[in-house]
Amino acid sequence: MTSSRVAAIDCGTNSIRLLVADVDPETGVLTELDRRMEVVRLGQGVDRTGRLAPEALARTLDQAAEYARVIEELGATRTRFVATSATRDAENRGEFVEGVLARLGVEPEVVSGTEEAELSFRGATGVVAANHPGPFVVVDLGGGSTELVLGTDAPEAAWSMDVGCVRMTERHLRSDPPTAEEISAARADVRAALDTASLTVPLGKAATLVGLAGSVTTVTAHALGLERYDRDRIDGAVLSVDQTLAACEDLLGRTRAEREALGFMHPGRIDVIGAGALVWAEVVRRVRDDVAAAGGELTSVVTSEHDILDGIALSIA
Repeated sequence: MTSSRVAAIDCGTNSIRLLVADVDPETGVLTELDRRMEVVRLGQGVDRTGRLAPEALARTLDQAAEYARVIEELGATRTRFVATSATRDAENRGEFVEGVLARLGVEPEVVSGTEEAELSFRGATGVVAANHPGPFVVVDLGGGSTELVLGTDAPEAAWSMDVGCVRMTERHLRSDPPTAEEISAARADVRAALDTASLTVPLGKAATLVGLAGSVTTVTAHALGLERYDRDRIDGAVLSVDQTLAACEDLLGRTRAEREALGFMHPGRIDVIGAGALVWAEVVRRVRDDVAAAGGELTSVVTSEHDILDGIALSIA
């Protein structure tokens, strides 16, 4: 059977991303042709209003039209558009669905947090499993939600928390830099969400902790001391737990101007990376502590640039 050329789109709370790839349906090997990301902040204000803001909707649909052009140019024959946290929460998501359909000719699937987690797991472990032992805890840290998945060859337990870099910024971290009180409130929020998640996902079973998405890759770039964002250096990077936590704390404590001056920082992440770093630090601490309580030891964290986009592409083929 010949490979299929497919297009995968992931539209989250903060960004919209495209992957066009050739996928061998028998081996699951994915050959990337184009991968791109734009910060559109679709989830702007959704946590407070329950609705997608008109200007956020316009930004996102403009980018969907641009992706339609790329998909046609590269000749992808099948497209799957997956929408996640912001659209799950929005009263007016029908406007979004109609707008995407008009521009791309496909209807966006507003997937559940559980399916989002499963797609992320498949995308990440397809690459990570070759070099690291399972069971894996895969963490996809997004703008509005964070997915936790435990499994080895397939997901065994999954949970989606309403915790993400945009949601935590809007809810708690309003000062520049965040105050001690704001940080304390945000941490309490994340820890409560992790308490609930751990009832479904036994985090202590992890042999390898894998982090995905922009907040995690940005923390990794900082920990590695990169002068510019380098996907090849970041993908598969193994950091110690202490390195990871130190990078998180440093980003959280910086001012907006100090974050903006970092050469690897995407402009669309400057205002939300503090919250992203806070969430990632809390997740890493919790998994480390739960592994220790189960009699094991978690000393390192793996970062993957392969994530839900790869999972979506594989699901099409």
